[in-house]
Amino acid sequence: MYIVSVGRNHTEGALDVPEHHSQSRGIQLMNTTQAPVKVITYGTFDMLHEGHLRLLRRAKALGDYLIVGVTTSSYDETRGKLNVRDSMMTRIANVQATGLADEVIIEDYEGQKINDIQQHGAEIFAIGSDWLGKFDYLNDFCKVIYLERTAGVSSTQLRAEKLGIVRLGITGTGSATNWFTDEALKVSGLEIESVFNTDAAIARDFAKSNSIQNHFSDYDDFLVSVDAVFIASPAQSHYRQIKRALESDVHVMCERPLTLSQEETAELYALATERGKVLLEEIKTAYCPGFIRLVALARSGLVGTVKCVDATYTRLTEGPRMNAPFGGSVSQLASTPLLAISKIIDSPLQDMQAATYPHPDDAVDEFSRINLRFDSSISSITVGLGVESEGHLTVTGTRGTIYVPGPWWQTTDIFVRFPEPSRNQTFHFPFAGDGLRYAIAEFVSMIQNNRLNSYKMRPKDSLFISGVIEAFLQRQARGTSDSF
Repeated sequence: MYIVSVGRNHTEGALDVPEHHSQSRGIQLMNTTQAPVKVITYGTFDMLHEGHLRLLRRAKALGDYLIVGVTTSSYDETRGKLNVRDSMMTRIANVQATGLADEVIIEDYEGQKINDIQQHGAEIFAIGSDWLGKFDYLNDFCKVIYLERTAGVSSTQLRAEKLGIVRLGITGTGSATNWFTDEALKVSGLEIESVFNTDAAIARDFAKSNSIQNHFSDYDDFLVSVDAVFIASPAQSHYRQIKRALESDVHVMCERPLTLSQEETAELYALATERGKVLLEEIKTAYCPGFIRLVALARSGLVGTVKCVDATYTRLTEGPRMNAPFGGSVSQLASTPLLAISKIIDSPLQDMQAATYPHPDDAVDEFSRINLRFDSSISSITVGLGVESEGHLTVTGTRGTIYVPGPWWQTTDIFVRFPEPSRNQTFHFPFAGDGLRYAIAEFVSMIQNNRLNSYKMRPKDSLFISGVIEAFLQRQARGTSDSF
């Protein structure tokens, strides 16, 4: 039988929020000699706030002696924790200043927790419930307890202290928002405060399952509750929701494509500038370390003058199909390969042609290839739903080529090839999680630093993308195969 003690210096009832207990093998947490029960927990503890304090208090109440592991900046980077603002020494000092830690240690590498538990004789490992199940392997060494996260406790205090925490809301409750909530946990400096869905019951259930404090079915009420919003609604809703958010002085990050009209995209960027707000299109590839380096290599002249960029992006699973013209391969997928062309070619578009196969059940394009001609180069994109391709990207230059294997949009490996094999180069880059955390980190950084533009995703990139998609959809509506 396991007995969880309330430490000698704590009163009964200190655990006012339930925990998830993960059963261990034959470990007794307290014996008749009243030996001190050691509890160990870990965290980044960036910009220490009330949420951190509550977790530390409840971890402390599980035993008699609390050991707190603070991660190093280098370890945070390797595990994909982004936008950490406080230095490691500041974070350690802040934890010590709480008076809750009996001992502070440094976590610097993967797998260290097992060594720390054994070295320090910890009998309980406590961690927030957002990690539920991920540390069950530690049950062989101690008892694992997941402490329920209390939604929304940190943002009000942090804003009052002017520490730059962004109160963020999300619209839509589909797969994109589920990925967003998971990836946002890896980015310091924001708190997801609210969720919006026109169906109040869906908004409520999503908020509950993701520990989000507020839920709304009225969009204007939702906007009042946040500083920034991530829009993951259907593409045809983007323009209206972005515009209303900017008019309410709310920063916006919107999933791809920003709009389906170049004119609407231009109008929204002009409005964002006028209101002094961040508007950012979320094409996560744009913000990843490997892709940023790919663009730099291509633009540097390493392979000479770029004459062609060919990019393929397909998705084997079709997912929920929307009504034409919004549910096809171009509307859903073309933004990412068009981004690569916009960043690498960076030249005025002269002409476009497209070939496409419609879905057998409706008029939506299932598989499409678009050829684009510029002043001194040509490029092409291939996109498809319900099909599978290698998904590579190739940059053709006058001196050599750059090849990125599939899935190139998660750029990890880049191969630079020349006629002389001895000159060939290979590069490898990290790609953490789903990759969305890189976009979130850039968005939060822009807000915190009052930076309205990002070289990673420029307004001109969004304008190029929406312009090509708009022209393709107009061509589809005409039912022609002419240049456009």
